[in-house]
Amino acid sequence: MTDIKEAPERCPWCGTDPLYVAYHDEVWGRPEYDDLALFEKLCLDGQQAGLSWITILRKQRSYREAYDCFDPEKIVRYDSDRISTLLQNPGIIRNRLKIESIIKNARGYLTLKEQGQSFSEFLWSFVDGKPVQNHWRTFAEVPVHTPQAEAMSKALRKQGFNFVGPTIVYAFMQATGMVNDHLVYCPQHVDCRSLS
Repeated sequence: MTDIKEAPERCPWCGTDPLYVAYHDEVWGRPEYDDLALFEKLCLDGQQAGLSWITILRKQRSYREAYDCFDPEKIVRYDSDRISTLLQNPGIIRNRLKIESIIKNARGYLTLKEQGQSFSEFLWSFVDGKPVQNHWRTFAEVPVHTPQAEAMSKALRKQGFNFVGPTIVYAFMQATGMVNDHLVYCPQHVDCRSLS
């Protein structure tokens, strides 16, 4: 077996695409606590359903422009004309259900806010407020969802969120550092663990 210290390498899922590598090294697995950043990421993960993450990552800037920087207060006011405009936008995934899901998610976000609950605190409560530190050695060991993801998915749906099944939610948890699923030999595993 190769000594881990002699052959440090990234998690295999990011490949060599510079955008994907930068995302892996600088974003994925790093704890995020900002309400709006979490809202954006959850919406984008929902857009990924049936697609690869790199597809959405390449369109992230277009999504921010199309959805008013993911401002829920603005998104909830989108009407049928705005939806029609979004359906013509080549910079995003032009799927009516996915477009409408972001509007539903904005309503869910604002409902939580009206209840006096921070979106960040709501989400992080499913991992007791701190990142879960996993120690996977192979990509095959990494689960596609967990009991925490299932609980979060159920709670989000109860609040009116959409495109938040357990697998999407677990990908979201990985990306926002609620779980550290960098493989143990990946240099980012230690970096992300130090941020908890």
